[in-house]
Amino acid sequence: MKFCRFNETRIGVVRGALVHDVTACLDALPALRYPYPLGDALITNLDTLRPLMEKLADETKGVAIDSVQLFSPVANPTKIIATPSNYSAHAAEARADPEIAVYQGERARSIQEQGLFLKSASSLVGAAQGVTPRFPDRRTDHEVELAAVFGTITAGISEEDALSCVAGYAIGLDMSVRGKEDRSYRKSADSYSVLGPWIVTPDELGDPEVLDFWLRVNGEMRQESNTGLMLVKLRRQIAWASSVYTIYPGDILMTGTCQGVGPVKPGDEMKAWIQGIGEMDVRLNDYV
Repeated sequence: MKFCRFNETRIGVVRGALVHDVTACLDALPALRYPYPLGDALITNLDTLRPLMEKLADETKGVAIDSVQLFSPVANPTKIIATPSNYSAHAAEARADPEIAVYQGERARSIQEQGLFLKSASSLVGAAQGVTPRFPDRRTDHEVELAAVFGTITAGISEEDALSCVAGYAIGLDMSVRGKEDRSYRKSADSYSVLGPWIVTPDELGDPEVLDFWLRVNGEMRQESNTGLMLVKLRRQIAWASSVYTIYPGDILMTGTCQGVGPVKPGDEMKAWIQGIGEMDVRLNDYV
């Protein structure tokens, strides 16, 4: 199943080029009382809601995807976890470009030395909202990557079982302003985490570790690779993250970007595609 959030408050099931409004499924969510549990309520209850969502989609006339505004399919993550320098070709280009270099003296740091990092939940937007650069005197770069959305409360999971806690997959854009500040600061500005265009459940996607993907800017191919080239594979990333953080439903793992990272500016149009998921168009807005 592919499902999305559109026009800000509506939930849809995506079939082909159509989206079917299944927002009525939210009426089946359990009532919550303060203090609210951590995590995204829709993702928490997805397994229970899915039969109803499919039924509503069968009964509802679809509308063209192009006629709606796509927001982040996750509304309330507690955190966005990200993996640095996870493709060797990108690590090499980073060493060669002083503006994106990640090294310690003359020696490039491994992923293990750098560690995972966090992006603010408030940086999350959907494709229709676009990216709003925050630093007009600085360089902001695109980084396309596979995003995994967690579906269960998870801690200390093994690599063997790691994929069992994933609710689905989406395209992630990890936007990055270049500079000397801490990575989490430079990647956590509002709109610097784009998720979309929808979530694809694992049964429909297949193996997430062998997916082609690319990103174009104004029609020019910038990034192109396959998730099979990750240095730290997805299962290992999940096990590693869960050994440090308790993961809640709706939390997002951005799995690292490939070579071809480059700058974007207001007015640019990014088109990102991942095999088995689809594509999304994201515009660069004017500076704040």
